[in-house]
Amino acid sequence: MMTSPSFLVPATLKNCVLLNLLTSVLFLASAIGLSSKEEPGMKCHTGNPLFEGWYADPEVAIFENEFWIFPTYSDDFDKQLHFDAFSSTNLKDWKKHERIIDESKISWLKQALWAPCVVEKKGLYYLFFGANDLQSPESKWWNPNIHSLDDIGGIGIAVANSPEGPYEDLLGKPLIGTVINGAQPIDQFVFSDTDGETYLIYGGWGHCNIARLSEDFTQIVPFESGETMIEMTPDGYVEGPVMFIRNGTSYFMWSEGDWGDDSYKVAYATASSVMGPFEKKGVVMRSDPATATGAGHHSVLRIPNTDDWYVIYHRRPIPNLDRDHRVVCIERMNFNPRGEIEEIKLTRSGVPSRELK
Repeated sequence: MMTSPSFLVPATLKNCVLLNLLTSVLFLASAIGLSSKEEPGMKCHTGNPLFEGWYADPEVAIFENEFWIFPTYSDDFDKQLHFDAFSSTNLKDWKKHERIIDESKISWLKQALWAPCVVEKKGLYYLFFGANDLQSPESKWWNPNIHSLDDIGGIGIAVANSPEGPYEDLLGKPLIGTVINGAQPIDQFVFSDTDGETYLIYGGWGHCNIARLSEDFTQIVPFESGETMIEMTPDGYVEGPVMFIRNGTSYFMWSEGDWGDDSYKVAYATASSVMGPFEKKGVVMRSDPATATGAGHHSVLRIPNTDDWYVIYHRRPIPNLDRDHRVVCIERMNFNPRGEIEEIKLTRSGVPSRELK
């Protein structure tokens, strides 16, 4: 039987009630144009965004009984040359860990360090990343005057002894450095199934591949069919794949639309197996002109031993002045009795703070 989690100690709860009352008064004042743009109850919630700064593509994890978020540093591609990380014990108060890896540790990095994904195995922390915005002649952005078939880029791996690093490049080159099945090698998601296999799901340009990783993460292991990459692109897919299992069902989520505007959104599909076939269910998160635009490229957090689920994602605040002005936010993700994901609403308040037990 699932029990309701205890979020706050009594003294904190008492303070929270008083703060809620004060916030409600401020909210009423805001309604008549006097003060405050916060939603009621925000003081006891995480708030959105979760932390300051322009960040995108957040990957969430739980390590050493703490919440961790690893995002892209959101700026011009030529300035995206490092990763910061953020840790918290309660989803509300975040500690910044600066430059857990940068261009000094990745010899082949030139620009566009994107979409980190960190997993722990046998006491080591493996950071998968995309770098250099690799192009090919099949891309609409291919320019023979600046691009070459000899360009180096794609999905790399770094390793560290702790979540905050410092991380060192593991291979000295990309693990996946070519365009396969039309998928640009970016937006990698690493997923361990109940069968003990670890999968790498990735892809941009409207194509998604799945591959199997070797025990030490340094190689791609062929499937029983002999294929090293299997395309698994659902209708509408653009980038940002996410996979998780709930009650025996595999959920495959992704981002649709254009990441640079308010068409960006999140959709999902389900299947009885990680390998599919997947049935698309629909869009579950999209821009809200009253709150924020460009909501997408998310990751999924489940509180251990509960059925409590969250999405951590990026969006552009309103008013927005730049394509790269993106912030990291959190919302609750709920399921209906049929196991379908309900529409995820964008909020300014975020979710109630909570600690891991």
